[in-house]
Amino acid sequence: MDERRLLRSMFDAAVASAQPAHALPPHLPEPSHGRTIVIGAGKAAAAMARALDDHWPHALSGLVVTRYGHAVPCRRIEVVEAAHPVPDAAGVEAARRILASVAELSVDDLVIALVSGGGSALLALPVPGVTLADKQQVNRALLASGATIGEINCVRRHLSAIKGGRLAAACHPARIVTLAISDVPGDNPIDIASGPTVADPTTVADARDVLRKYAIDAPPSIRTALDGVAAESIKPGDARLARAEYRIIATPQIALEAAARAAREQGILPVILSDSVEGEARDVGKVMAAIARQVDLHAQPAAAPCVLLSGGETTVTVHGDGRGGRNVEFLLALALALQGRANVYALAADTDGVDGVEAIAGAIVAPDTLRRARALGRHPGRDLERNDAHAFFEALGDSVITGPTRTNVNDFRAVLVTTGTRAL
Repeated sequence: MDERRLLRSMFDAAVASAQPAHALPPHLPEPSHGRTIVIGAGKAAAAMARALDDHWPHALSGLVVTRYGHAVPCRRIEVVEAAHPVPDAAGVEAARRILASVAELSVDDLVIALVSGGGSALLALPVPGVTLADKQQVNRALLASGATIGEINCVRRHLSAIKGGRLAAACHPARIVTLAISDVPGDNPIDIASGPTVADPTTVADARDVLRKYAIDAPPSIRTALDGVAAESIKPGDARLARAEYRIIATPQIALEAAARAAREQGILPVILSDSVEGEARDVGKVMAAIARQVDLHAQPAAAPCVLLSGGETTVTVHGDGRGGRNVEFLLALALALQGRANVYALAADTDGVDGVEAIAGAIVAPDTLRRARALGRHPGRDLERNDAHAFFEALGDSVITGPTRTNVNDFRAVLVTTGTRAL
């Protein structure tokens, strides 16, 4: 058995299941009697726009924004690029243009919103009184704090003039149909790109609580904005959202099921543990190592050969001076907990091809990972404490590099337990 190839085939199957060209066409809405305007934001937005452009036989026009390097050409929809995960001026300009494109629509018009992970940063338009620099400062602090994606997006929604339902409200009275690719645990629409087209039940008080919980030193303009009513998002029951529909076309669970099918084809029993695992990446690594040992020693919850599959979004609280990356941090913690167990292999990677801010999707762990690293002079425990797992796996040549996948259903983790020698 080629364990590395098997793990990569499962990851590739997961990513393929979430490709817009495959996932989007079955969910297209009925055409309108008026204009059809396409808007969107996210790492998958360009590929979604291409799929829509290819399969929509009627007139349309529009604009979507995606991450730098993720654009694909479309015939009728303009694609622009901006920064992720920290927003930049290009994202602000894209958000302004998208809002302008849906102004003064009629009841006969149709808006198709293409939303995917990464849209929170890419669709950046601060509320009045807050500058882009202020939002960048808070965004960086939240990303390094260990806050969950739900907590981060709660703050983002209340500092935005376009998210938290505001984009859908701007489309009123037109009909708006959102086609979304979920990258968040639980597939909650308010957290996918911070919910630009759905009502938001959270409040500015909730956003203040997040900043307080993680001791975020927000600029005065942000504290002022969150103390007022202007930053409040669109709430459930708002009449402007009465004609808004939301369709999730790809999810982490669908990706895990695709990986499970790939495992079965190779005679490996798949065990899907969860599509919504959260928590500190290094803690999740320890837990997964414990489950792998339980399989190895006691054939529970399944007998080897099997693969433990999970998705979701872990967090990394940055303490060191390393490059971060939640998937590689998970893997390094897993390797340290396994201590070279001879029949356990693992792959963890982000389905968008970017782990943290690196153009590296993730990495692979094998039974000889720690031994090879130490032979190269690496100190695995020290690398973990420095949050520098990317450097650790790069030194071994074990990084997983895909380039932009142009989709995003969050983290993918596969821990393979074979029937080889029990332990080193």
